[in-house]
Amino acid sequence: MNILITGANGQLGNEMRVAAKDHPQHHFIYTDIDTLDITDQQAVLDFAKQHQTDMIVNCAAYTAVDKAEDDEQTAAKINADAVRNLAEAAVACHAGIIHISTDYVFDGNACVPYKEDMPVCPTNVYGRTKLAGEQVLQQICPDAIIVRTAWLYSTFGNNFVKTMLRLGKERDTLNVIFDQVGSPTYAADLARAIFTIIESPKKVPGIYHFTNEGVCSWYDFTVSIHRIAGITCKVVPIESDAYPVRTPRPHYSVLNKAKIKQTYGIDIPHWEDALQRCITELDK
Repeated sequence: MNILITGANGQLGNEMRVAAKDHPQHHFIYTDIDTLDITDQQAVLDFAKQHQTDMIVNCAAYTAVDKAEDDEQTAAKINADAVRNLAEAAVACHAGIIHISTDYVFDGNACVPYKEDMPVCPTNVYGRTKLAGEQVLQQICPDAIIVRTAWLYSTFGNNFVKTMLRLGKERDTLNVIFDQVGSPTYAADLARAIFTIIESPKKVPGIYHFTNEGVCSWYDFTVSIHRIAGITCKVVPIESDAYPVRTPRPHYSVLNKAKIKQTYGIDIPHWEDALQRCITELDK
């Protein structure tokens, strides 16, 4: 297959590059803003046709949650309009499409893990634009596969794990929120799950949830990051109110992963196991 991967310089895009080495039977076309502007409708269509695209994996997104509040137009162009362009290109090329979305389509007020069919209710621009992307994709490509994830990190780019490693080495004490809970996601594990879907003989369209197994707070996550890395910084649990941000984050971001496990037979590692592997990789 000719597989087009957008957002290839981001965390997930880079992990897709790494995972692709185990799938030499496919030809991969990696793009980012420097090689393909996915907000340009004609450019996307021409590019997809030129490369005889069989599958599109959209890892591109506007993820700056606070900045999105001031720049809804750009967030919407990348998170919704660009998805429309990719969807139209997929239809024109008779290609499959896998699109990555987010837990932010929910309001974070649940107390049980979110299933794919639970009511969506985004509370900020980032969540609203990502939901709009999901909706336009399903309208144009009923056969599309959408994978929502949360708390993404990897050895690439900027993320919570790297920040806590750096701050843990710089400071004696660190205050971290304990009343927001979710499931961290190692982008390398998400990339492997995407390849399982790509190579599945029977692809079942729809929305799926993927994170690593288990649940923790940002505080618990930080404690584990430091323990694995051998950092002795004192981590102090604080409430969200003590760490004001421009855009409130969901208090509960746990996603139910039963559907993706049952449909594609995916075995998902626990978040602590995944974190250990990521930090080991960073140490290299």
